[in-house]
Amino acid sequence: MVMTSMAMIAVEMTIVSTAMPGIVSDLGGLDKYSWVFGAFLLAQTSATVIFGKLADLLGRRPAVLSALAIFLVGSLLCGFAKTMIQLIVYRLVQGAGAGAVQPVVVTIIADLFPGSERGRVQGYLASVWAVSALTGPLLGGLLVHAFSWSWIFWINVPVGIFAFAGFLALLKEDAPTERARLDLLGAVLSTSAIAALMLFLSELEPPNNSVTLGFTGAALIASVVLFFFVEKRAAEPVISFEMWRKRPIAVANLGSLFAAMALIALTSFLPMYMQVVLHRSPVQAGLALTMVMVGWPIGATIAARIIPKVGIRRIFVAGSIFMPIGACMFLVVDAFPSPILAACGSAIMGFGMGNLGIASLILVQEVVRVDQRGSATAANLFCRNIGSTLGAAFFGTVFNISLGSALDGHQSTISELRRALTFGSAPTTVDPAVSLSLQYAMHCTFQAMVLVCIAIATVSFWMPEIQLRRQRRAGPAGELG
Repeated sequence: MVMTSMAMIAVEMTIVSTAMPGIVSDLGGLDKYSWVFGAFLLAQTSATVIFGKLADLLGRRPAVLSALAIFLVGSLLCGFAKTMIQLIVYRLVQGAGAGAVQPVVVTIIADLFPGSERGRVQGYLASVWAVSALTGPLLGGLLVHAFSWSWIFWINVPVGIFAFAGFLALLKEDAPTERARLDLLGAVLSTSAIAALMLFLSELEPPNNSVTLGFTGAALIASVVLFFFVEKRAAEPVISFEMWRKRPIAVANLGSLFAAMALIALTSFLPMYMQVVLHRSPVQAGLALTMVMVGWPIGATIAARIIPKVGIRRIFVAGSIFMPIGACMFLVVDAFPSPILAACGSAIMGFGMGNLGIASLILVQEVVRVDQRGSATAANLFCRNIGSTLGAAFFGTVFNISLGSALDGHQSTISELRRALTFGSAPTTVDPAVSLSLQYAMHCTFQAMVLVCIAIATVSFWMPEIQLRRQRRAGPAGELG
């Protein structure tokens, strides 16, 4: 049931992209294109911390059943959308369900397996996630071609019902003995802060409106300040600052945030670099990027097998070292313009992410009490989501500033750049000035990516030694089956 749920969420996060041209053709609203993805990410990030806390307060069973129900309702509604605004609203519901499912099912794994065995199961989950994410775009294209774009959402319904029925029948747990006290104000403020952050970062992209930028910046500061004020006084805070004072949790979450930033840089800019600068085909660009998802499950599976022997700290540090090693390969790809070199860099970074992801999840779950596992797991996943959001804005800014410096305002070159990015990148059609400008901007972006990866390695050495438990500590999810 856990594997089914995670596969469903992973597919949904990548399946929509291939259907968007058809969706825009039917519903219109091209100017709202990005919010189909932004709404999902906003709700997903907000729901992660809320449902992680609910899993601790109410129990894993009601939390996962509620999460699946929300996701199914959102998926069903998305398929019936008649306007782009409706689709965006329904994607909020679907994203909330996706963000709710992830921390709860990972917490259930922590309840069912001791730390010394959990890595193996998390390795399986990483493999399922990678394969599902890879098949999402292909499945989306097939469904749109054979039926209609609605089916990229409706395909979730039978899968979700199966997972719901499985958890309902098989997941056994003891009901919480204390009365649940959800911090509703903290949940609202955390959502407001995340929404303000996304709006603020989107306004940083030129051209921007200084009034709107100032307003969203003020809203972000006010939301964050109010959130900290409320959470410090809450009996059951959505995000526990006391938990963050534990060094393993702080290091693991900070490393996860930086790793997510680096990964979004790779996935956002490598395809463009391959096609427009190196003049490679979209297929070659896609294969080079796909190697991230090949290296990830391999790294996770190997790490899962050797964690009990070598220790979890060494795996965490090893993963953080693989990241800058892989990233450095993109600094020399100008001198050795080979897709194989780019693919190797992607694979090594993916391998490091596999090590880092497995180790960080087990670490945060191992150093907290049973009744804090959901919150600890959600906090780590939350940092990954925030890292992706911050990374997109940070590296986008680096790229735009570097490109603007290279173009130096020449309108003819800017027009040629837009044409190249829109219609293709054959060597005979791209102005050499455009390629050189993009090459410079990409090199600066990859340099920034290397610096972020070095930050991961630096942070990892602060991780203390953690002894994994050989016996399972009884949790709310007592058994499955």
